[in-house]
Amino acid sequence: MRRIVVWISALVMVISGILFTASAQDTPSPEEQAATAIDQRKSLFKTLRYNLAPIAGMAQGAPFNAQVAERNARRIAVMATMIPEMLAVNTAAFDNIETTALDIIWDNQDDIAVKAQALIDNANAFAEAATTGDMGATLGAFRAFGGSCGNCHDAYRVDTD
Repeated sequence: MRRIVVWISALVMVISGILFTASAQDTPSPEEQAATAIDQRKSLFKTLRYNLAPIAGMAQGAPFNAQVAERNARRIAVMATMIPEMLAVNTAAFDNIETTALDIIWDNQDDIAVKAQALIDNANAFAEAATTGDMGATLGAFRAFGGSCGNCHDAYRVDTD
C-alpha cells in the first residue's frame, strides 16, 4: 500500500512538473505580446475600413443604399467600442514591429476613449439618419461620422498619405 502511495505521489509530481514547464513555455515574450496587440489593432481597423468603404463610396457618388449604410454604420459603432482596449497596449518600445500609431498615443488614453465615443455616437446618428431612407439626410450626417475617424488619425496616426 505504501508503495502505491509513493508511486502515485511521484507520478503526480512528474505530471505537475511537465504541465508547469509546458505552461511556462507558453507565456509569450513582451515583444510577442506587442506584435499580437498590433495584429489585433490592424485587424480591427481593417474591418472598420471594410465597413466604412461602401458608406464613403455613397458619399462620393456611388448608388445610395440606405440598408447598407445603416447596417455598416451600426457595425462600426459596435466595433468602435473596442478601440480604447485595442490601443491600451503600449508598443512603442519595440522598434522592429511596424505600426502607424504615433508614440504620443500612449500618453493620451483618456482622449482615445473620448474620440472612440464620438465615433460611436456619430456612427449611430448616421445609422438613424439612414433608417429614414432619405439620401440627403443620411449623407448630411456623414461629415461628422467620417470626421470622427479623421480626428483620431490626425492626432495619433502616422500620415501615410
